[in-house]
Amino acid sequence: MKVSASYLAVIIIWSTTPLGIVWSSETVSPTMAVLMRMVIAATLGTLLLITMRIKLPISPTALKLYGFSTLGLFGGMSCGYMAAPYVSSGFMSLVFGLSPVVTGILAQRILNEPAFDMSKKIAMLICMLGLLVVCWDKLSLNSDSYIGIGLLLVAMFFFSLSGVLVKSVSINIHPLATTLGTLYCAIPLFFAAWLITDGQMNVDSWQERSIFAIVYLGIFASLVGFIAYFFVLQRLSTSTVALTTLITPSFAIALGALFNGETISHLLIAGALLITLGLGIYFWGRQFSLQLRKL
Repeated sequence: MKVSASYLAVIIIWSTTPLGIVWSSETVSPTMAVLMRMVIAATLGTLLLITMRIKLPISPTALKLYGFSTLGLFGGMSCGYMAAPYVSSGFMSLVFGLSPVVTGILAQRILNEPAFDMSKKIAMLICMLGLLVVCWDKLSLNSDSYIGIGLLLVAMFFFSLSGVLVKSVSINIHPLATTLGTLYCAIPLFFAAWLITDGQMNVDSWQERSIFAIVYLGIFASLVGFIAYFFVLQRLSTSTVALTTLITPSFAIALGALFNGETISHLLIAGALLITLGLGIYFWGRQFSLQLRKL
């Protein structure tokens, strides 16, 4: 498996995931939709694991890795799915686009990475301004949007924290084993969440688009996507992996507008541009500043 191909797969899959989450939650309860998605991924992944004769480590270090990964999977996904009825898929992708900044802050505390220089601090302020603009737009369109915004911010925090904690574990495990170990740990939590918040099947109300989205997310987003994600996470820096979130929002917004009739307002565009600018400065501001000094 090549790093470049895996990185591209992550970008493509994550660009389509927000729309898939919105569609899957249209006629299926969010907790049931995410539970079904994880069960599909775990079933197919187990068959692959057996066929390919890949070992699933259960050492203390491996269990620690699975636990850290579960934090992002369960915490991020459960909050993300519960936010789906309140926000658009494009907005969902924009919020997750801020994860590199949150990841950088957490990496300083947990991995002892260098503190932010001035360019990164400026980038963070620009990103926050962009998020504020987008949130203001969403709140003006729907009075319930604050619920989705809050849930998405929590989901993004868990996703970022999980990525940093996973990077802190020194162990060489096959990406499929990491994915399955995480799914095995997370599925009981998703099942418990469904029992507590819903507990009903309501199969008669399920529509084809929701079922298709769940199957797609189960195969690609939860299995193929996570295998590729853990593969590149093992071989690239945390910030480089998080760079995918700089690319995916624009694709997600376009897909939401084309296939789900989502509104692209002027404030949404302005906020998205500010977030993209901020992330660009976050990743390349220092190098650009050094180049200017050499002139």
